[in-house]
Amino acid sequence: MASDTQKNTMFIEQQDPETYHQNGDIRKNFLDDDGREKRTGTWVTASAHIITAVIGSGVLSLAWAIAQLGWVAGPAILMAFSFITYFTSTLLADCYRSPDPITGERNYTYMDVVRANLGGRKVQLCGLAQYGNLIGVTVGYTITASISMVAVKRSNCFHKHGHDVKCSTSNNPFMIIFACIQIVLSQIPNFHKLSWLSIMAAIMSFAYSSIGLGLSIAKAADGSHARTTLTGTTVGVDVTASEKVWRAFQAMGDMAFAYAFSTVLVEIQDTLKSSPPENKSMKRASAAGVLTTTVFYVMCGCIGYLAFGNNAPGNFLTGFGFYEPFWLIDLANVCIAIHLIGAYQVFCQPLFGFVEKWSHKRWPESNFINTEHGVNIPFLGLYYVNMFRLVWRTIYVIVTSVLAMIFPFFNDFVGLIGAASFWPLTVYFPVEMYIARTKMKKFSFTWVWMKILIWTCLIVSLLALAGSVQGLIQSLKTYKPFQTEQ
Repeated sequence: MASDTQKNTMFIEQQDPETYHQNGDIRKNFLDDDGREKRTGTWVTASAHIITAVIGSGVLSLAWAIAQLGWVAGPAILMAFSFITYFTSTLLADCYRSPDPITGERNYTYMDVVRANLGGRKVQLCGLAQYGNLIGVTVGYTITASISMVAVKRSNCFHKHGHDVKCSTSNNPFMIIFACIQIVLSQIPNFHKLSWLSIMAAIMSFAYSSIGLGLSIAKAADGSHARTTLTGTTVGVDVTASEKVWRAFQAMGDMAFAYAFSTVLVEIQDTLKSSPPENKSMKRASAAGVLTTTVFYVMCGCIGYLAFGNNAPGNFLTGFGFYEPFWLIDLANVCIAIHLIGAYQVFCQPLFGFVEKWSHKRWPESNFINTEHGVNIPFLGLYYVNMFRLVWRTIYVIVTSVLAMIFPFFNDFVGLIGAASFWPLTVYFPVEMYIARTKMKKFSFTWVWMKILIWTCLIVSLLALAGSVQGLIQSLKTYKPFQTEQ
């Protein structure tokens, strides 16, 4: 009887395709071209995943980023990041199958794609960049979600006691609440089971972005004109000369972070059904996702800058540039928290899958790692619990939460993650794989301008990284642990 309530689904999922054809009952549930679980995703669900991954905490810092760069450079750099992200995402979409983008063998992860197209040490470098970025993003989302939860409490405090009251609150209890929720959701087995969560999170992202946009429009239209300039913050008035330079670099990092979804693009594409071809559906989803987010980003960034001017807060919904109507601000911050609950899962699932696949190959006979136990949950039916998944994912959530408590600096952390991940994952690997896959001739026109793109983006990323590190150092020097960052 005990054996009837156990099902080694992880073991089944990761065996060679031939294994599935030996068992008719299993084959009924694994009907895809490689014997794995049949994919049902469409460009709509992929767009939801992308929007969930992209419209996250990045949008909240764009008014501040535009303020550092001004009316000319700010929107121009934002649009440049948008175009580069879409262009390289189309290159990456064609690498999902290799050698042919339509009939070739599937590559299930970003590392698999790099292994198939580049190989060598670049596979390890890709893994280091991707999974390091995923850890950073989940830490950043823990910070942002806790700040939004705290903002609800502070908003009610300001409404009750007046805007001059400090209403200081520690983020830590709210990070613990967020972590508890993630421990439960982290038991969702894989990306294929996340569509409902991504769709809900995408709706939340539109909701709080629209609220922030509406409040910014109302503030800009109320007659009190904030000071804006073509070049952003003014040296000697708003900032010192060195602060101007460092903040401009950090603003570029914030914008890079705002478009960070290349780390999970391959995993999102792996949810798409094979007809129409995955690369065509993914390109359509990328176009829809990037276009939608760019429209929101330009409006939120530019109208937010118009509303707040050179004094724009680092997070325009939790920095309390708005105080009333307090219930609407509360609603926006609740939407942020709900969205980030889903976005956290979108970003950590590739890491979970990598560790669990590696562990299965390393210890194939371990019952702790490979055996799943059936548990009857009232009203939900039978659910399979894997002890390794339960323990390892719980530890991961706890570790990211502790890191968030140590470095609870929204703007600096966002810029740091964006700067560190943009060049290798969004630019370098997609372009290099396209060059290798097409056997492009050296020093041809296309080869030259693609190499120029790689080196230009590297310089921008290094400058943004330097600005974010400097900002993080300054924040650590002035950090007061029981005051929420504004």
